[in-house]
Amino acid sequence: MTGSDVRNLMLAAREQHLLVPAFNIAYPMIEAVVGALVQTDAFGLIEVARPDLEHFEAKSLGAVADEFRRCADEHHCALHLDHVPVVDEVGRRVDWAAMIQEGLDCGYHSVMLDGSRLPLEENLAATRQVVEMAVPYGAPVEAELGSVLGHEPGPLPPYEQLFASGLGFTSVAEATRFVRKTGVDWLSVAVGNVHGALVGAAAQQPKVQARLALDRVRELAQATEVPLVLHGGSGIPAEYLRAAAREGVVKLNVATELRRAYQQAGEITGSVAAAQEAVAQAVREMVTDKLGIAGSATRLRTS
Repeated sequence: MTGSDVRNLMLAAREQHLLVPAFNIAYPMIEAVVGALVQTDAFGLIEVARPDLEHFEAKSLGAVADEFRRCADEHHCALHLDHVPVVDEVGRRVDWAAMIQEGLDCGYHSVMLDGSRLPLEENLAATRQVVEMAVPYGAPVEAELGSVLGHEPGPLPPYEQLFASGLGFTSVAEATRFVRKTGVDWLSVAVGNVHGALVGAAAQQPKVQARLALDRVRELAQATEVPLVLHGGSGIPAEYLRAAAREGVVKLNVATELRRAYQQAGEITGSVAAAQEAVAQAVREMVTDKLGIAGSATRLRTS
């Protein structure tokens, strides 16, 4: 598996209106997720983000890459470096270039820079730099434009208020210019999706039932002509996700559902093996029942 292979698979998924789930790896989850993808013959991404390293025992980028290589079936999965922020959720500047470089050197097939908290021109410049960094590795680059809320301190506004106002939604005009100027491969957009809470009491509460502004998804897909990405995939009803795939969304990030499955099973049983099986079951259910993508690994390679 190479970065070019992943780029081509994502483009094939866009053509076939197939979602590619991207599972954030916290705790010892990789083998369970890979096994579930193999069992359902689905293609997905194994990904790790900065919060997984800081809060959820993912250890390090190198440790995740080593574990991926130990148990991955590359017919069914690839490794993605998710959500490297320029400015994090509490306003701190991050050494993003070093983290991106570390991911590339560790063999991640694709990488993401999140410059969404920057002014547009700064986001453009930083994303363009990452695209240039990734060229020698052949790695696709994901960026974010708009504001996918949920990780900031304090409560969100009421969801209906957020959705009705279009707060943080990705601008079609800005997205068109952004993709053209940066050469980015995939674009994470804000269209009603929200992140799940990371820590504290809010992380244990049911995630808001988000919906998607499908007209905006369609406009963004047509204007940018690149695979779109939804962060905050946990909690969005299946009918919206499948409709979004028909409109141009390809990559779907899933974290909260797996974390909760792992934590709840572990608390009940005290067994890591039981927690891992709960994660595998959550992946199987998402692939078969929610997304309807069982068999996608074979379909993407025979199109």
